[in-house]
Amino acid sequence: MRLLRFFYNLAYPLALVAMLPWLIRRMIRRGKYRHKFGQRFAIYSQRVRRRLRDGGRTWVHAVSVGEVLIAMKLIRRLREREPRRRFVLSTTTSTGFTLANQQRCEWLEPIYNPLDFFLFTRRALALVRPDKIILVEAEVWPNLVCQARFRGIPIALVNARLSPRSESRFRRFRAITSPIFNQLDVICVQEPEDLDRWQSLGVAAKRIAHTGSIKFDDSFSSSHEPRDFHPFLAQLGIPPGAPVLLGASTHKGEEALLGRVYATLKKEFSDLLFISVPRHAERAKAVREDLEGLGLVVVNRTEIENPNPKIQNPDVLLVDTTGELRDWYACATVVFVGKSLLSTGGQNPAEPIVAGRPVIVGPNMQNFAVLMRGLLRAKGAVQIPGEAALPAALGGLLRDAGARAALVRNGQSVIASHRGATDRTCDILLALPGR
Repeated sequence: MRLLRFFYNLAYPLALVAMLPWLIRRMIRRGKYRHKFGQRFAIYSQRVRRRLRDGGRTWVHAVSVGEVLIAMKLIRRLREREPRRRFVLSTTTSTGFTLANQQRCEWLEPIYNPLDFFLFTRRALALVRPDKIILVEAEVWPNLVCQARFRGIPIALVNARLSPRSESRFRRFRAITSPIFNQLDVICVQEPEDLDRWQSLGVAAKRIAHTGSIKFDDSFSSSHEPRDFHPFLAQLGIPPGAPVLLGASTHKGEEALLGRVYATLKKEFSDLLFISVPRHAERAKAVREDLEGLGLVVVNRTEIENPNPKIQNPDVLLVDTTGELRDWYACATVVFVGKSLLSTGGQNPAEPIVAGRPVIVGPNMQNFAVLMRGLLRAKGAVQIPGEAALPAALGGLLRDAGARAALVRNGQSVIASHRGATDRTCDILLALPGR
C-alpha cells in the first residue's frame, strides 16, 4: 500500500500540471470555480480556521448538488440522534458549495474538498481533526482515506454508487483499488445485489452493509416543505391546470431537443408549458440562446421575482437557479430526466417519482442501472430507445391521466423498498468507534 501511495503522489502533480489548461478553461467558463480557490489546496481563511480550531467535527464529503442533498439528509438525522454533533461538509463543485453554504450554521461549516495530494490532505486533516469521515456515493480518494486510517479516524462510504463503468474500471485495476477500498471501515450499499458486486472487487464482506438508498428514502418528503411555485406560473399568465413538461437536470443539447419536441406537442396541447431545469445553472445563457434559436419565447426564473413580469404566456420557463428542482416537480405533468439521451449516466429518477410525477428517461441510465431495472420491471417509469420515440411517449402521457397515475403508483412502490435507509445508515455510523 505504501508503494502504491508513493507512485500515486509522484504522478499526481504531473497529472495536475497536465490538466492545468483544462482547469483554467473551466475557471473562465464557470466563474464560480475560482471561488475560494485556495481551499482546494487546504488554504483557509482566518474565519474558517477559527471556526474549526476546536476540532471534533464529523467530516462529510459530497461532490455536488445531488450528493449535498443526501449529505444534508444524513447530517440532520445524525443531529437528531446526537444534538451536540458538529460537521464539516466538503464539496468539489461550486454549485455544490453554494447549496452547502446555504446550510452554514454554528454546527456546520462548508468547505471545498482539497485536492488529493498528500500535503493538502494532511493539512486539511490537521485543521479539521475529524472524529469520523463520511464519503457520499462515489468519491474515495487514496490519500484522504489512507491518512485518515493512519490517524485512527473511522471512515465510511455511504449510499455507495457503483456504475457499470466504474465497476469495470475497478475490476481492471483491482490490484490498486482493492487495498484502498479495504481501508474503509464500512461501505453502505443501496441494493442487495451490490453486496456481491463489491466483494467481487476484492472488498472484504465484513466491510459491506446493505442499507438501501438515502437518496430514495422518502423520509425527506415528510420533513421538507416544498416551496409552492404555482403563484409564479400565475404571474406569467399560465392558466391553472395547464399541462407542464419539465426537463430535469438536463445536459448540453437536451434542452434544445426538448424544445423541438415541445414545439411539436404545442400544436395539440395549446396551453403546454416547458420548464427547463439544466443540471448546471451557469449554462442558462447558452440554453436560452438555444431555445430562442428555435423561435420559443423564454423567461428566466430570476426574472419573475417581480410582481409584474414583462413576459406573459411564455413557451419556456428557464430555471437559472440552484437547489430548486425538487420544488418545481409539483408544477409538472410529465418529467423528462436528463443526462439520459445525449449524455451518459442519467440523473436521479426517484425524486420526481417521490414527488408524484410520471417519469420518462432516455436509454443512458447507467448511474441508476439497478433502480431502473426495478422501475421498468414494475412499470414504474418509461424508458425510450432514442430521440425519435420521445414525442410519442410524452404525448401519450399528456393525453392519459390514468397512465400517469399508474406509472407513479408503480414507481413509488419500488422506491418504498428504500424507506428507512437513512436511519439504517445512521445506526452503522454511530456504531463506529469515535476517534
